[in-house]
Amino acid sequence: MSDAMLRLSGISKTYNRGKTNEVRVLDGADLTIAAGEMVALVAPSGAGKSTLLHIAGLLDTPDTGAVEINGEDMTGLSDRRRTIARRQEVGFVYQFHHLLPEFTAAENIVLPQLANGVARATATARAQDLLTRVGVGERAGHRPSAMSGGEQQRVAFCRALANEPRLLLADEPTGNLDPATSDRVFEALVSLVRDTGLAALIATHNLDLAARMDRVVRLDAGKVVPA
Repeated sequence: MSDAMLRLSGISKTYNRGKTNEVRVLDGADLTIAAGEMVALVAPSGAGKSTLLHIAGLLDTPDTGAVEINGEDMTGLSDRRRTIARRQEVGFVYQFHHLLPEFTAAENIVLPQLANGVARATATARAQDLLTRVGVGERAGHRPSAMSGGEQQRVAFCRALANEPRLLLADEPTGNLDPATSDRVFEALVSLVRDTGLAALIATHNLDLAARMDRVVRLDAGKVVPA
């Protein structure tokens, strides 16, 4: 493995739920992920895995601690710089695909590239290449409503990788699929991650899928520990 692509150091996060009710979700959490490494994050609901993903992906800020992506400290960036870094460095996949229904599969992948300044012809070619690599190239012109759940989620993977991020974060990416479809979709995800060499942190309840990744970690009392 190469040097760390994601490094979380001493991450703490507390939420206030009422004047006298504070909940510390993360308490000095540390995690390092190398380029090309897939790490599974397993934890029960409410343990803080979504909070950890949001902090790693620059969607939220920790109360204490540091977030580094590709060696750059992202913790003290302005909101504008965080937005740019998030758009360029991080790809997100969620349990539900959140594709834009009025656009085709290819267009859903082209749009984030256009927002990042990529020429339309280049963006279109990349969209087709990504879709073909996950086995849905022939569905490029279809809207999400005409696609199966597994096909839609594979399009969501491609959209997450449209701007060639260094880090992929996924929150239960196969949790809404039946076991057979989940397995096929997961294999497509693994193929994309291996081909691109990015770092991936994938939260999942599926212990079978978790065991197929490079490493499994869990949250215990707000800290990241080996599973």
